Amino acid sequence: HSKSVLARSAVHRVIVHMDLDCFYAQVEMIRNPELRDKPLGVQQKNCVVTSNYEARKLGVKKLMSLKDAKEKCPQLVLVNGEDLTPYREMSYKVTELLGEFCPLVERLGLDENFVDITEMVEKRLKQLQQSACSRVSVSGHVYNNQAINLHDTRHVRLILGSQIAEELREAVYTRLGLTGCAGVAANKLLSKLVSGTFKPNQQTVLLPESHPDLIRSLDHIQKVPGIGYKTAKRLETLGIRNVCDLQAFPSAALEKELGAAVAQRIQKLSCGEDESPVTPWGPPQSFSDEDSFKKCSSEVEVKEKIEELLPNLLDRIHKDGRQPHTVRLTIRQFSSTDKWFNRESRQCPIPPHLIQKFGKESNDILSPLVDILLKLFRKMIDVHLPFHLTLLSVCFSNLKDLPRSKKGSIGFYLKQMSPPSGSGKRARELEDVSQEEGNASWNQNCNRTGTTKSRKLLEEKKSQLKKAGIPDCPFHLPPGAIDLQVFRELPADIQQEIISEKT
Repeated sequence: HSKSVLARSAVHRVIVHMDLDCFYAQVEMIRNPELRDKPLGVQQKNCVVTSNYEARKLGVKKLMSLKDAKEKCPQLVLVNGEDLTPYREMSYKVTELLGEFCPLVERLGLDENFVDITEMVEKRLKQLQQSACSRVSVSGHVYNNQAINLHDTRHVRLILGSQIAEELREAVYTRLGLTGCAGVAANKLLSKLVSGTFKPNQQTVLLPESHPDLIRSLDHIQKVPGIGYKTAKRLETLGIRNVCDLQAFPSAALEKELGAAVAQRIQKLSCGEDESPVTPWGPPQSFSDEDSFKKCSSEVEVKEKIEELLPNLLDRIHKDGRQPHTVRLTIRQFSSTDKWFNRESRQCPIPPHLIQKFGKESNDILSPLVDILLKLFRKMIDVHLPFHLTLLSVCFSNLKDLPRSKKGSIGFYLKQMSPPSGSGKRARELEDVSQEEGNASWNQNCNRTGTTKSRKLLEEKKSQLKKAGIPDCPFHLPPGAIDLQVFRELPADIQQEIISEKT
C-alpha cells in the first residue's frame, strides 16, 4: 500500500531545478559593479573557470587557458577566484531565500538547487478549481513548443509550477541581484535536464509527452545525471554509448555486469524515471578543498600543497562548530588519456587526541595533520620512484557535535564537586550514571560487576600507575572531586594531567 501511495505522489510531483547563470562571475560583478558591462573571466590557476556573457560572446569558454582566453578577447578582465568564500556565502543565501518559500530545498553544488513545490502547486490548483477559472497561462517556455491541454491536470500542475518558478527567480534577483535558469518537471532528473534549454535568465517547463524527446536528445550516456565517468566507461565496453542503447540493452546482462541495484537505477534514469526525493539541505556533511596544478613531483612539494590547503579548511571547521572524525586525501596523477578522472583516495580516522583540538588554535593541530596526510600519500605513491601529480584534495568528514560536557575536556570524566541535595539513593543514581557514561567513553568493554577478568585488568592498571609514579588513589584530592573508577580507566598521561591541575 505504501509503495502505491509513493508511486501516485511521484506522478503528481512538481520539481523546480534552479541553476544560477555564470555564478562566480555574477558574484564578482555584485562585489564590483564596475565589472558589469565588461568581458569578465574568473581565474583559477592557469585557466578561466567561468566568464560572464559579455566574454562568452567574444569567444571565451569555460576552462579555457588564460593564454587562449586573452588571444580570443584581449580586453578580458580577469578576477582571481581561488578563494571560494564569497561564492559559498552567496550560495547559502540563495538556498536560505528559496527555503522561505518552500521547506523542501536541496543544494546541488554552489550554484544549483532543487525545490519540491508540489504542495504549493496543489494549493493553487485547489484555488483555481474553486474559482471555476479556466484560464491559466504558462511562464517561460514549453519544451518542444508542445501544446498545452488545460483538461489534463498534469499539464495544469506543471503550468502552475512554471508560475511559482518565475516567482522564485524574481525573488532571487530582487533580493540578491542574481539571475538564473529554471526547469519545471515531474522529477529531479527531468527538471535538471530541461533547465538549460534556454539560457541565460530563462525557464522551461517539460510536459509528460515530451519526456522521451528530451531524453533522446542527449548525445552521450554521460549526459544523464547520475551516470558518472567510470560507469559510462563500463557501459561503453558493452557497446552502450547513448540513451537509446541503454534503454534497449537486456536488463539481465546489465545486472550481471553492474549489479542489480546500479543496473536498475540507470535503466530507469535512461527512461526519465527518477523517484529520488528532494532532500532539504542541512549542515555540510564534509569540508574539502583542492588544488590543481600542472605538475607536482616531489614529497616536499606535496607537503607544501597540503600546508596551503589546511588553514582555510580548519577555519571553516572552526566556524561550523563540529568536530571531524575522518580525513581523506585525494590525488590525481597525470595521464594523457584520462586528464580529469584519474583520481585515487585514501582515508583514515583522526586520532582522538587531535579531534579535541579542532576549534582551538590551528597551529597546534596543523603539523600532526600534515604528518597524517603524508602517510596517506605514501600509501598511494612510492616516493622513491618518479611521479607526476596534477591535483591534491583534502577532505574532513564524519562530522559530529561537540560533547555537551565541557566540549570534550577532562572535566567530562570528573564528578561534580557538590552533588545535588536529596536522598542518598538519588545521589547514588547520579553517581552510577556518571560512572557509566565515563566508562563508555573510554572503554566500551569495561565490566563493572567485578568479574575475575576485570579485577585482573585493574591490578595490571595499578601496576602501570605505580611504574609511572601515579598513586592508585590521588589521596590529596577531596573525595568528591573525582570519580575514582573512571579515573583508574583513564590513560596514565591524562591521569597525571588531572592531578597536576588539581594540586
